[in-house]
Amino acid sequence: MNNLNSVLIEGNMVRNPLFRSTQKGTSVCNFTIASNRFYKQDANYEKETGFFDVETWGKLAEVCNNQGRKGRGVRVVGRLKQDRWTGNDGKNHAKVAIVAEHVEYRPDFKKADDNAADSQTDVLVDTLAEAAVDDDEDSEAMDGFTGIPVEAAANDFHSVTF
Repeated sequence: MNNLNSVLIEGNMVRNPLFRSTQKGTSVCNFTIASNRFYKQDANYEKETGFFDVETWGKLAEVCNNQGRKGRGVRVVGRLKQDRWTGNDGKNHAKVAIVAEHVEYRPDFKKADDNAADSQTDVLVDTLAEAAVDDDEDSEAMDGFTGIPVEAAANDFHSVTF
């Protein structure tokens, strides 16, 4: 019996990627994503943030090291991997990370275009607020992560797969 182990997550990088090579010369890049979830509690909207460790290997690791930076929006498709170990104190420990198979980046705005970046952010924030208020809107036509139309969201990412 085959088991399914697949994950898709979108968020922002919380720090610059950490790049290294194994003893055999394989490239590895690690970074952490903060992903927000909004939900309705009574009459108010609440925000829950989760932090997820991601690791990439080979050419994808090199690209992630070059393209990634703190704060940049990223969408990752991959699988979950659990590491287990026994600490010096004799206690068992475990950690779950995402091994990326596909990475997409939001456009990287330059400092000279701060006004353009601000206006794009304002549009996104306004769109999120409108989507959160209008519960009756057809959710199938909206991107589940950003609250913007699927067609617009798909064009905002730059895809990287190896």
